[in-house]
Amino acid sequence: MERKIKLFSSKQGRLIEYTVPAEHGMVVLDAVIYVLEHFDSSISARWNCKAGRCGSCGAEINGMPRLMCKTRLDSIDGDIEVAPMKVFPNVKDLVVDPADTWRIKKSMSNFKIDEKFTQKKKGIAATKDIVLHEYDVTRAQEFKKCIECFLCLDSCHVLRVHKSAYIGPMHVVKAASLDMNPLDSLDRRQFLDRNGIRLCNVTKCCTDVCPVKIKITDNAIIPEKERINDKKII
Repeated sequence: MERKIKLFSSKQGRLIEYTVPAEHGMVVLDAVIYVLEHFDSSISARWNCKAGRCGSCGAEINGMPRLMCKTRLDSIDGDIEVAPMKVFPNVKDLVVDPADTWRIKKSMSNFKIDEKFTQKKKGIAATKDIVLHEYDVTRAQEFKKCIECFLCLDSCHVLRVHKSAYIGPMHVVKAASLDMNPLDSLDRRQFLDRNGIRLCNVTKCCTDVCPVKIKITDNAIIPEKERINDKKII
């Protein structure tokens, strides 16, 4: 059995069609690698683990942001079209430049433990006893599963229109993982508000494409938007 696969060529500015053998269990990444090995070794694409854990093989497959290594050929009807994620600048073929994403992540305040916990650890009497509830400890654990594949960013129609005004769902997940940590002492509401979280209209596009099934909208974006509205930002 054979399948038609079309890969974007930045040199030609269009999709180029190839025919590849389709064996049982093959994923899109297998087909892309076959094209590289048998038709055109100059095609640029990123991948690493081939197991859906590194997040490096993200692309738009038939218009939907997906991981190439997790998308089976037999799950797609008809021809397969693979294009680079459009929310990022294209470097070459299927490779994009996420430099702005790393810049935003670096600009976010990192975890900072509350001084009261530090005093306790050093044997200095804290101003009051602090009780850690299981709910407070576990609710942020979901966000630790993020593999930074950028699919949620590419799916966000707000980012596609307002690229410089909204940081995007991946960074809200990062902020939520810190804000919901009961040991953290920083307030990131001003950072999120300044970086356009109010532009998100909670259509759940990001949740739909997340390969590790993080409930981005319900558990990260909405709670952070509520935190901003519940109390005046200082």
